[in-house]
Amino acid sequence: MAIIDELRTPLYFAAGTADLAVQQAKKVPGLIEQIAAEAPARIDAVRNTDPKAVQEKVTAQAKEAQATVQSKFADVVGGLDTDLKKLGETAQDLALRGVGVAAEYAVKAREKYEEVAAHGEEAVKAWRGEVAEEIVEIAVVVEPEEAKAEETKAEEPVEAAAQPAEAKKPARKTIARKAPAKKAAVAAEKE
Repeated sequence: MAIIDELRTPLYFAAGTADLAVQQAKKVPGLIEQIAAEAPARIDAVRNTDPKAVQEKVTAQAKEAQATVQSKFADVVGGLDTDLKKLGETAQDLALRGVGVAAEYAVKAREKYEEVAAHGEEAVKAWRGEVAEEIVEIAVVVEPEEAKAEETKAEEPVEAAAQPAEAKKPARKTIARKAPAKKAAVAAEKE
């Protein structure tokens, strides 16, 4: 049974991915309406902007970024430790951290994969109508007394109708068959 579950999980993952894609696709018309409503105002804002003001603003931001990068570079170069042993330890520490982060991401990816597969399984059950059946089963477990009372009421007319039919047909005997034990005895003798 484990092999079947292993084969079903990727299929459920695909079904879950498809279901999530459909859910996201349902949001697209609303986004298009929102963009269509905002588009005229944005186009007017672009038309009304002065190109020289935009150029001056971009130039100021570029100079500011250049000054920041130069100061950060000077700090990094000035703060470099020339001790090779310390650099080696730092490199080893970074490598170990990288392995730890990679393992953490692998675990998170597996968890997400399982979540999407579970979502897919639920989507497949919903497509098949099995969710409704499970809800009925849960209701029977939660409210067994009411369900038993309903079942007995529903069975009474069926039993009354079934009694005349049973009176006409003779009862059948079931014959129990024994399994052949010869093969096991022959195998035991050979050993």
